[in-house]
Amino acid sequence: MKKLAAVLVGIFALTISAATQTISVDTSHPTNHFIPKETLGAGVDRIAVQAIEKDLQPPTLEKTLASGWQPVTYRQNTELAVEAWHWNPRGTWSETNNASHGSDDHGKGYFTGSGTPTETIRYSYGYALPRRGFTRNDGTDNVGFSRLTDGDTNTFWKSNPYLTEHFTGESDALHPQWVVMDLAQAQQIDSIRIAWAAPYARRYVVQYWTGDDPIKAVTRGVWQTFTQGAITEGKGGTETIRLSRSPMPVRFLRIWMTESSNTCVKEDTTDSKLSERKSDPRNCVGYAIREIYLGTVTKDGAFHDILRHTPDQEQTTTYCSSVNPWHQATDLGSTKQAQMGFDLFFTSGVTRGLPAMVPIAMLYDTPDNAAAEIAYLKTRGYPISYVEMGEEADGQYMLPEDYAALYLQWATAIHRVDPALKLGGPSFQGVNKDIEVWPDANGKVSWTARFIDYLKQHGRMKDLSFFSFEHYPFDPCKTPWGVLYDEPELVSHIVQVWHEDGIPLDMPLFITEGNLSSGASETYQDIFAGIWLADYIGSFLNSGGNAVYFFHYLPLQMEPGCNNSPGTFGMFTVDADYQIKQPLAQFFVAQLINLEWVQPSGGEHQVFAANSDVEDGAGHNLVTAYAVKRPDGTFAVMAVNRDQQNAHKVRIAFNASEEKANWFFGSVEISTFGSAQYQWHPPQTRFMAHAENSGERTIVPTNLGHADPDGPIGRTTLNARRDTTYDLPAASIVVIRGSIASTK
Repeated sequence: MKKLAAVLVGIFALTISAATQTISVDTSHPTNHFIPKETLGAGVDRIAVQAIEKDLQPPTLEKTLASGWQPVTYRQNTELAVEAWHWNPRGTWSETNNASHGSDDHGKGYFTGSGTPTETIRYSYGYALPRRGFTRNDGTDNVGFSRLTDGDTNTFWKSNPYLTEHFTGESDALHPQWVVMDLAQAQQIDSIRIAWAAPYARRYVVQYWTGDDPIKAVTRGVWQTFTQGAITEGKGGTETIRLSRSPMPVRFLRIWMTESSNTCVKEDTTDSKLSERKSDPRNCVGYAIREIYLGTVTKDGAFHDILRHTPDQEQTTTYCSSVNPWHQATDLGSTKQAQMGFDLFFTSGVTRGLPAMVPIAMLYDTPDNAAAEIAYLKTRGYPISYVEMGEEADGQYMLPEDYAALYLQWATAIHRVDPALKLGGPSFQGVNKDIEVWPDANGKVSWTARFIDYLKQHGRMKDLSFFSFEHYPFDPCKTPWGVLYDEPELVSHIVQVWHEDGIPLDMPLFITEGNLSSGASETYQDIFAGIWLADYIGSFLNSGGNAVYFFHYLPLQMEPGCNNSPGTFGMFTVDADYQIKQPLAQFFVAQLINLEWVQPSGGEHQVFAANSDVEDGAGHNLVTAYAVKRPDGTFAVMAVNRDQQNAHKVRIAFNASEEKANWFFGSVEISTFGSAQYQWHPPQTRFMAHAENSGERTIVPTNLGHADPDGPIGRTTLNARRDTTYDLPAASIVVIRGSIASTK
């Protein structure tokens, strides 16, 4: 490899040869500070029941805890599946007096879990929402279907009642509800037929999209109202509206609803007749549609429908603004996977006894259920660090004002139980750029900026104690080695974006879930994943991040990834009985971060900016570095050599200037993890899979691949001086730790 001349910009004027490669650490002021037991954690999600039981057994749990991650965040997966979460199997339904849904197949309505502990909660489950309007979204591909085009007028979509004036105290026009249809390709239409349930829309407009994709590219196009699609007074029942005088090509169509009839829907969805029930206002506010038909009306007055009406993923795709959390005991989903029960979670040892971040369901739930959850946890005496409000509202296509309106209602209910709890969100999906939505009346498109605006306008910024988001920087199956160079800028950029959107500089930023990409593959087992992890954690902390949670903490079985290759989000390979077979690259790098780079049981660490002059011919920085001053007074530098082919020798200079520099001096401990310690060997064959009658996928592994060598971390000690150089093997992470001294 061609040697590069050292470029020591401004702060370097040291007498070092042009061929010397240097890591410089600026100790003049810290870029951040953190405490490991509050900052470096991992996440636990809904997984197979069998996995929960096996993963929490002492031998497996001990190996998991050996990774060094400390605080835990409990991930809430049911919202991604458009389900209501019964965090406690015992509770009450709004339309039955039976306290246990487990023994009552006829329970229905709005469920509130019991805040009074009885037996130990080992598992909790999601309940499908029968008034769903999504065919699919970013959390529910190929799961469930929309009631808007299911071909059954006995079912219907209904919007969330908590987004209406009755609960927000604001005009319904400030929280318009909508449904969008995707016809898959442009088709000729001139009329729409809407079979309303109750409540129906008194005021609404029907619009078409002028651009590419209003769901994925919200700023590349506009919604135009059809020339005859402006409705001033909806009548309910089944309405046929002429949209244009002659058929026109349309792919995406939207119904935008701004005023409700506030008439009541009958809860019995098997009865197509409308009737009023005034006992529960949640059934009488918002909007409800039984079925939508779209097409043309011929001269003889006949309506020709072009939509596909089926109760499955073959239906015409629809999206919606929100979903009513009403459901029934019979809507219980699969029990093969579960959210870990709170009692099991807090007593199993997985939290190390530290305060944990807990979620509440918000997008498809009720404030009473969230408040009861907190009451339960407090009665049990379980330590809570933070409460995360809802899960991935952006992936559910929820407008920021709607999320904010729910946030404030839930915050009020939770703070009645405990005014001191720290609440936050919105737990964005892993994104690398600002999240944009359809422009508001002022043309503003930033989701985060509009969320913050709403809180400020209502004088409730104090209810947002932290801002949370996820980090999955790379597209699945698109991870060539060169994308490693992008990670430090990706994570630092998104932090800058949130601040530009209005997140206060002093508000904690948490990445509550993160890994390479949203889909596992062989890349997760390769040393590539370990090198990425070191850059990711170091860059986020250097950028001012306050807490980061690795995902997924507990061991998982392999799943098919790119080209049916095996992959896992976990840090280990396991056999069919969930017994750990081998640790993977990310396990060893987790140990480097948590046990070598930082002082795990120590207090405040200071982070300092570090740079290297090791570049390739294309200007890529081949070596990155992250420096901390530990509570014991020592400094630790984590150097990441992203050069896949070449080792590098570096000097490490602290606060270098024309007059002096600080260097590691005396006994220095070096921990190394690279190809000499770990190499992943992919399988020669791929996964085979088949679908069972239940619709769940069963994976039949053949050869999963293996690591050889497979650790441990290499460790050595040397006596450092000013001219000491440190070896960074190709594709490696090296932690150098010791005391520094000044040299004039």
